[in-house]
Amino acid sequence: MTDRIIKKIIEGQEVVTCSADTTVSDAALLMRERHIGAVIVVENSKLAGIFTERDALFRVVAEGRDTKSTRLADVMTRNPQTVKPDQPFSIALQMMYGGKFRHVPVVEDGRPVGIISARDALGPELEAFVFELLRQEQVENILA
Repeated sequence: MTDRIIKKIIEGQEVVTCSADTTVSDAALLMRERHIGAVIVVENSKLAGIFTERDALFRVVAEGRDTKSTRLADVMTRNPQTVKPDQPFSIALQMMYGGKFRHVPVVEDGRPVGIISARDALGPELEAFVFELLRQEQVENILA
């Protein structure tokens, strides 16, 4: 499988973080301003969670919460799965596929250094990944 190292994908990426006390409204405005689908939530410079578009929709809007008073700490995904910068992108891609999510924080020594998203798969890895899934399905059918 053609594979890039995560460090190369996040090269030059500015890590967009918020504190756990940030309101959903402020986080959403930041996400819109930066054209991103997730922010990393930090406490004492360490990863505490991630807040995504899906969290905003399912945990805030669908539950009728007030965006101006709801804090990220109350609606973020705590302890998300992470990857390290020196890992191959396919690891993050498999993680997203298996977990049915679209963003993975990149962490080094507990500190966020970037974020990988499904959008990053719009390249050679996507084609190789789909091919590998089809190959595995064919092998399972043959062995069944």
